[in-house]
Amino acid sequence: MSDGTIVAEDAAATGAAPEPVEPTGGAAVPPEQPQAPASRAGRNLPAALAVGLGLGLSLIAILLFVPKVFIGVAGVAVGVATWEVTKRLREADVLVPRVPLLVGGQAVFWLGWPWGANGVLGAFAATALTCMVWRLFDHGIGVAPRNFLRDTAIALFTLTWIPLLAAFATLLLLEPDGNLRVLTFMILVVCSDVGGYVAGVLFGRHPMVPAISPKKSWEGFCGSLVFSVIGGLLTVTLLLEANSMIGVVLGVGLVAVATVGDLIESQIKRELGIKDMGTLLPGHGGIMDRLDSMLPSAFVSWLVLSALV
Repeated sequence: MSDGTIVAEDAAATGAAPEPVEPTGGAAVPPEQPQAPASRAGRNLPAALAVGLGLGLSLIAILLFVPKVFIGVAGVAVGVATWEVTKRLREADVLVPRVPLLVGGQAVFWLGWPWGANGVLGAFAATALTCMVWRLFDHGIGVAPRNFLRDTAIALFTLTWIPLLAAFATLLLLEPDGNLRVLTFMILVVCSDVGGYVAGVLFGRHPMVPAISPKKSWEGFCGSLVFSVIGGLLTVTLLLEANSMIGVVLGVGLVAVATVGDLIESQIKRELGIKDMGTLLPGHGGIMDRLDSMLPSAFVSWLVLSALV
């Protein structure tokens, strides 16, 4: 989720262009070339819009015409996101077991297809145990592991945060009209993101949680609520042909968890001292920087739509 609920800031006053510096060699050094324009959220807005629109249209086409392909696309995204997070963690000397997380994470995600929730749960438990044993002996049986409890706990957190939550998108897709259900939750997350960005830029004055994400505002959060509830009313009514009040429940729930998901990743990046998890998507960062709000939203969407539709 982008920093949509940003606090509006006063534009910095611009001064005169700096004169070229002339070193002792006599040749003037030209001033630095201007950087690509960035939004108030600190992003290259044209690149972010182009990438977001391209991804969105591609996923809509897949869900409408070849919905099972979505599982493969999402599985690749889960693998890349897991790689990004484990790479960043290991750069910070948190030695999470990368191989079990990558392989086991794919099992957690994919086994929901043939065996439903039982497949997801079984793969999760097996991968969690493998991570514990792997970290215990990753330096051999003659060396006691350092920071075993910390690294194992963070590995299990990563396994839950990415593959387990993502697996609910697979479970949602396999339900009746599952492609439309997945499309509904994705539209609502985008509505939340866009509403937060617009309201945050135009009206944001009161920071929500400045200690974690200084650019998020309560005005932006309200914008997310308005856009997402409207999106929920329309999508649940028109796509799923269900009671419009379910759209309200879903819209409010997704704004809450999408915001929390974004804050969780913000705090992790703050502790690791990084801006983005990766650089794969221009204007967005890494794959994980796009999935932070999608992952908990997949779970809540599965929960609400399975119970009420």
